[in-house]
Amino acid sequence: MDVTEVLLSAQVVDSTIRKHAEETLKQFQEQNFPGFLISLSGELANEEKPVESRKLAGLILKNRLDAKEQHRKYELVQKWLSLDVAVKSQIKACLLQTLSSASSDARSTASQVIAKVAGIELPQKQWPELIGSLLSNVHQVPPHVKQATLETLGYLCEEVVPEVVDQDQVNKILTAVVQGMNANEGNIEVRLAATRALYNALGFAQANFSNDMERDYIMRVVCEATLSPEVKIRQAAFECLVSIGSTYYDKLAPYIQDIFNITSKAVREDEEPVALQAIEFWSSICDEEIDILEEYGGDFTADSDVPCYYFIKQALPALVPMLLETLLKQEEDQDQDEGAWNLAMAGGTCLGLIARTVGDDIVPLVMPFIEENITKSDWRQREAATYAFGSILEGPLPDKLTPIVNVALSFMLTALTNDPSSHVKDTTAWTLGRIFEFLHGSTVETPIITPANCQQIITVLLQSMTDAPNVAEKACGALYFLAQGYEDVGSTSPLTPYFQQIVQSLIDVTRREDAGESRLRTAAYETLNEVVRSSTDETARLVVELVQVIMAELHSTLETQKLSSDEREKQNELQGLLCGCLQVIIQKLGASEPTKYAFMQYADQVMTLFLRVFACRSATVHEEAMLAIGALAYVAGPNFAKYMPDFYKALEDKILPYCDGIMTLLLKDLSSNQLHRSVKPPIFSCFGDIALAIGENFEKYLMYAMPMLQSAAELSVHTSGVDDEMIEYTNLLRNGILEAYSGIFQGFKNSPKTQLLIPYAPHILQFLDSMYMEKDMDDVVMKTAIGVLGDLADTLGSNAGALIQQSLSSKDFLNECLSSEDHLIKESAEWARLAISRAISV
Repeated sequence: MDVTEVLLSAQVVDSTIRKHAEETLKQFQEQNFPGFLISLSGELANEEKPVESRKLAGLILKNRLDAKEQHRKYELVQKWLSLDVAVKSQIKACLLQTLSSASSDARSTASQVIAKVAGIELPQKQWPELIGSLLSNVHQVPPHVKQATLETLGYLCEEVVPEVVDQDQVNKILTAVVQGMNANEGNIEVRLAATRALYNALGFAQANFSNDMERDYIMRVVCEATLSPEVKIRQAAFECLVSIGSTYYDKLAPYIQDIFNITSKAVREDEEPVALQAIEFWSSICDEEIDILEEYGGDFTADSDVPCYYFIKQALPALVPMLLETLLKQEEDQDQDEGAWNLAMAGGTCLGLIARTVGDDIVPLVMPFIEENITKSDWRQREAATYAFGSILEGPLPDKLTPIVNVALSFMLTALTNDPSSHVKDTTAWTLGRIFEFLHGSTVETPIITPANCQQIITVLLQSMTDAPNVAEKACGALYFLAQGYEDVGSTSPLTPYFQQIVQSLIDVTRREDAGESRLRTAAYETLNEVVRSSTDETARLVVELVQVIMAELHSTLETQKLSSDEREKQNELQGLLCGCLQVIIQKLGASEPTKYAFMQYADQVMTLFLRVFACRSATVHEEAMLAIGALAYVAGPNFAKYMPDFYKALEDKILPYCDGIMTLLLKDLSSNQLHRSVKPPIFSCFGDIALAIGENFEKYLMYAMPMLQSAAELSVHTSGVDDEMIEYTNLLRNGILEAYSGIFQGFKNSPKTQLLIPYAPHILQFLDSMYMEKDMDDVVMKTAIGVLGDLADTLGSNAGALIQQSLSSKDFLNECLSSEDHLIKESAEWARLAISRAISV
């Protein structure tokens, strides 16, 4: 087959041709995997071929070496490692050859693939000559080869952990990279590739940063690169500085003055992408110092051994004015654009981090700027002053801020109502939210919200919720924190008189035509949830009435037919929000007997709605519905049993897409030494739940789960004669293991794949035998154990019959359970006897 032709066809617009090409590639891969990889690498290396087919060949190759899901990645790594050495050598030769291609796309793709192969092979002590051959390339004359090689070294450092590369090679890589960054490197592309490579290689440079001479040299080269005439190089160099700031914070002291000069010049004069990184440097230093001060609790003496250098405190007098200037560089439409990030926003964010780092000291440096600009006629000045105020509310002590807030509050409420600029209103509402978040609540001594101003605050916020979507969304946020501050007030809340009005306003917001903009609908539901959570018995009746309102909304989303995919996505989002809201209401009403009783009259209707939500095809909605059903089950208690059959039916296929992620995490948890042993039994029973839900699809996890269950089973047998606590844990562990086995057997029942379980049966029977011999099972374990014996016979049928007859104590164990006083054990045993007799008579 002509691979080039197929790779080009796989990129055309016509879906018939494209699908056919994809199918052809898939078949080739399945029939001859080594040949498939060799022809892809040959395509990538072939200068005669079109760049489109070469690029796709490289991309497919890369995707055969790595995947996001852990277990898939593991499979791909094993598959590569098991290839014939000659095949791998041929592929690697093609990849290295491509680094000197004339096509920059082919070179760049090859760089990424080489790094992926290195990520697999270097930890296995394979391909030891790679780094040497790359380094010899760096001294090549053609700049494009040098550039591609530096790019490859950068990707390689991203793929492997530092321990895999020995220090001698690290030194050589860093030397090559830093030389490529030097100002006398004439080629821009080479210098850019080197600067980006250094960014990835910094994690390898621990030893080099501990050596004064080497560190001085690296820092000098990075600082010089921030002055390059090329904007991309300046940006990449500042990115290196940001990373150095957080990785090597404790080595910065000799350079901090120079860095301040470079960054403040960039913030004031350079292009935005560079200026943003220059601000980011100081934000990362704040992060470091906040972490250090939190860890050491701020209670150390000046000469003690605390690794904090107080860079931010020392730079404050110059740093704060520089950042305040950036606040005036807003963009006209930044409030409407969710992903907006610009100089003003970066400056405000950094200011907020500085406030958390230095606390009270920031207030006198920012107040004059606020006072000077808050009443100016230009909206930019009013907005910047408001933003500065909002940014410094977390960090300084409340008693430092409360007097200022008390003066500012009525001014801000007026601005939120009357300011002609939507920007100013947006930031004012955000700032009010920050005031309520940090300076209002049961822990704050001087209340900011008083009987005198409470009504005005609520009136203004509710009015703002009818403003433009971005302003309304921030007003919802402010109301959220206002309500949250009253969560622990006891039996009476200052919000009670306004409860009905607040709830109605929020529901009106969710029904706005433009509620899809600026996350407005989501914010309104989140706020409604918080208002319900913080409500008291005084308004319980209104919360019960709210159940019907939300049920009606959910019902109407289930009735709409024939939606476009865009509309369906919006509808799914709405269903998720409504399920979330019902969950909060159910938890609230379930917390006391009278309200629980009032709610239970709606339980059937609510559960029916949740099950209908399960019939829709959206994963996020299922998650919300699951949580809501969980809340309902908790409140309903034993009465929930009547919903179980329908619930299991609804669950079956829904959970499948998540199982890879769930199983990967559970397996990872089990093999972690940090995990407390009490978590193991429930993880094992989770295996059973998952197998029960996805049936024979559990096949791919057997090779991981079964050995773990087996070794845990062996461990749980040899613990007799120890203390009571250990015996109790052993029984919990056994029960978890048995529940896993039970779920797996039941999940595979009636499936053509049941024979996959036969090899595990002897070990399971041996486990049951040895537990019976130990004679220290508690009743719970006994019931589960006899159940597993029945499940094994029921699922494996005649294949199990002979094994059960050979086992040492199955018969005695069964008889003992049949004559048990405990009717649950007896019931399980009756069922097991039936299953075993069927298996033996077949």
